[in-house]
Formats: sequence, C-alpha cells, structure tokens
Amino acid sequence: MHIQVSTKYMNLLECFSSETRVRMIELLDERPMSIKELAETLEISSAIVTKHIQKMEEGGIIATQSLAGTRGSPKICSLAVDALTLQLRSPKVHEEMTKYSVEIPVGQYSDYAVKPTCGLASETKILGLVDDPRYFSDPERTKAAHLWFGSGFVEYRIPNYLHAGQEVQGIEISLELCSEAPYYNEDWPSDISFLLNDIEVGMWTCPGDFGSKRALLTPSWWQIGTQNGLLKTLSVQESGTYLDGTRLSDVTVQDLGIVRGEDFRLKLVSDEKARHCGGISLFGKQFGNYNQDIVVHVHYKDVSRSTERMSEAQVSQ
Repeated sequence: MHIQVSTKYMNLLECFSSETRVRMIELLDERPMSIKELAETLEISSAIVTKHIQKMEEGGIIATQSLAGTRGSPKICSLAVDALTLQLRSPKVHEEMTKYSVEIPVGQYSDYAVKPTCGLASETKILGLVDDPRYFSDPERTKAAHLWFGSGFVEYRIPNYLHAGQEVQGIEISLELCSEAPYYNEDWPSDISFLLNDIEVGMWTCPGDFGSKRALLTPSWWQIGTQNGLLKTLSVQESGTYLDGTRLSDVTVQDLGIVRGEDFRLKLVSDEKARHCGGISLFGKQFGNYNQDIVVHVHYKDVSRSTERMSEAQVSQ
C-alpha cells in the first residue's frame, strides 16, 4: 500500500502516533484477536481498546468482523494491510503511477508436481483422497480453499493486463501459508522458495505448521491438524525483492523478463534438496485466519501518457 504523506491521509498517519495502537498492531501481526483479548493482554479497558480500534479502522489499518458467540457477538480484529510505503515527495507529473489488482483462488493453479503428505479441501469437504497427488488434477480442485503437500510445487498464472506504453514498476503478492507436517507440528521449519517467471526471487524459512489453536475461519468439520498459516507479502521492486518489508534478494522486477501479453507465473516450491524440506500449506478464503486468496497488486507506469504530457509541456514553453 503506497501512501502520499499529506493531510488527506491524516486518519491513517495518526494510527501510529500512539504507543498503545502500535502495540495493538504488533499483537495483531501474530494473529487476529478480539477486543476482550486485546484489552486483557494490554491491561486496559475494553472501552479504550474499542476507541483505538475505531481510529485504526477509519485509517484503513485494521479490519473487524463480528462472530456469533454464546454471549453476544465478539468483534475479531485483524490487520487490513500487510505493508505501507510512505512517499514524502510528490511524484513528478511524468511519473504517473497506478496499479491493478487480482485475487487468485488457491485451487486455480496452472501446474503442479507434489508428493505426500498432500491434499485439498474446500469450505465444506476434503476433495478426493488425502495423500493421493492424482487428485490435484481433479476438476473440483478449483473449489479448494486449502491445499498442502510435503514437497514439490504449485504454479499460478497471474494475468498481465499491461498494454503498449505501460511499464511494470513492481509486483506485490500477499498469501497465507506455512509448513506441512503430518497432522501438525509448530516446530517444523520449511524452506519455501518463491519463483516468478521461473526466476527464484527469494526463499523464506517458515518456522512451523500451525495447529494448536482453532483458526478464525477454518471450518469446524476440519480435523486434520493444520489450522492457519502466516500472512506474508512478497514484493518485487526496482530496488530488489522484499518479504514483509525485509530485503530478501537483489532480484529486481526488471530481471523477470516480463513480456507484454504474457502472464506472470508464480511458483511456490518446497524442494526435496533444501536444508529444510518441510512442505507447504496454503490457505484461501474460509480457511486460516485471513479471508483472502492469493492477492496480487501490479504497479506500473503509463509511459505513453508521460510522453504526451512532456510534449505538451514543451509546446507550452
């Protein structure tokens, strides 16, 4: 999320002016929490927490969801964005930036090669048979809200909507994932590699396969251990590749060999030869802690409009 520092965004900027609000962000980075849980952890009243949450909702930092409970409807709070980039200088008129966004269901992969443990699940049931890779080709796979495999890869095609005169400036990908252990094991490191257009942009070691606590969205019928992953944001920019704002590699968006009219290809890999081959569990809507599939933002510059505006400026002079 890119923000121009100006009075227009004061509601957002003020979210970081309070130590209490920053502490809430730190807590929600670990997992979604209710108003009551935040109040108990911070040792302040629920009324104060509610005021802070309302402030951060107005700024677009926090999202809330009411869940039916035995005593009323507890409000669950979660982070609404993964990363913010503050821009201090206004972009020059010939550097007009924009973006388009797509959300790809986790079951709509275009290619795969996986080994057990593995499987797919929709919001309502297991799809096919567990630990049988053949079902990754089943037409019902497109309904998957959760998939997992012990080693191998899944690949997704990201639509390339850029036309002549538009140049990509950055690709940002947000997804919820973790390791894959039989049943679950929260101390189960996995080296997960991210490839774009067959170029490895970086590798992240996930600490485990999380299943000790019931996730916010994982359906009640699910009894196979894994509950949720971690929400990670991969960003490939002109300056390099970053994961949650931390530099991951020197691979730039220009290194990806992007061609107009050809899809981007995202591949998630758990290599058998990796130091920690701990598999991959991937979560979509209605599974895990975040109600999203694979969210992609493609930032680009309209070079044709830049040229037109520069020409107009020269004529006016």
